[in-house]
Amino acid sequence: MSETPSTTTGARVIGLATVTADDVVLDVWYPEPALTGAGRAEVAQPDLRAAERFDEIREVTLRIVETEIEDLAAPAAGTADMYLRLHLLSARLVTPRSINLDGVFALMPNNAWTDLGPVPPERLEQVRLAALSAGRRLTVFGVDKFPRMTDYVLPSGVRIADADRVRLGAHLAAGTTVMHEGFCNYNAGTLGTSMVEGRISQGVLVGDGSDVGGGASIMGTLSGGGKEQVTIGAGCLLGANSGVGISLGDGCVVEAGLYLTAGTKLTLLVPDEQARTLKARELSGVAGLLFRRNSLTGGVEAVPRTGSWGGLNEILHTQ
Repeated sequence: MSETPSTTTGARVIGLATVTADDVVLDVWYPEPALTGAGRAEVAQPDLRAAERFDEIREVTLRIVETEIEDLAAPAAGTADMYLRLHLLSARLVTPRSINLDGVFALMPNNAWTDLGPVPPERLEQVRLAALSAGRRLTVFGVDKFPRMTDYVLPSGVRIADADRVRLGAHLAAGTTVMHEGFCNYNAGTLGTSMVEGRISQGVLVGDGSDVGGGASIMGTLSGGGKEQVTIGAGCLLGANSGVGISLGDGCVVEAGLYLTAGTKLTLLVPDEQARTLKARELSGVAGLLFRRNSLTGGVEAVPRTGSWGGLNEILHTQ
């Protein structure tokens, strides 16, 4: 997975790392992520000394680290470096697809995420027993390389119904609402007020005023060999249980239940022009289209949109 960085900005901040006895960094929390570079004022960093300690139950050390990235266009140098990049994305200091995340899976350890913090999976039962011996029951939220965003960063002006469904490294613009079944992966997200009831996969950008309907899915690039990064324009609607593997220009609508891959053959119907058959990728990024399935023939059609799909419900995006 290779990104196309568009920034040469750097970063230098203080964080609190969870480190094992073998000196393996499990995670890092950066309370005040900040960018460095020409014209940028230095951001005051918090005093984390009171949080440094040895956790006897997990047998890990909470240790202050200073992480400096000279150039966010260069590959990450380690786990602490990668965690800072993900913090910068979720803090909305950089946008998805603008920084280098090459090697992210190799640099992020697979952790058991518990109510006590990250634990190496192979030590989970020992930690569970130690917790019971200390009079508490351990809760495991998941086993993954990426933690929940809200355990590290909470961007202003957003609503997230189920924190488990938004990974650290997601970029949610102010005004975004992620409903219970909505999902947003790292290095992906929204650029303005949006409703998310479906899936925003890695590398996907959703424009202002767009609605990702219940069960809708936007194709990412983590598996399946796909390389095109999908962008959903402003004011778009993905109907319930629909899906797209192409970019949509502003003001497009995809009918509920229609999954539109790059190779989907469809008929383009434009008034006063002869109908044309083409693949959906040829309409990638074109604005103002309605993609639908003909209820009589079953064929997929694209037609210029008329009227309005109604837009977002402003009440649902009021903080």
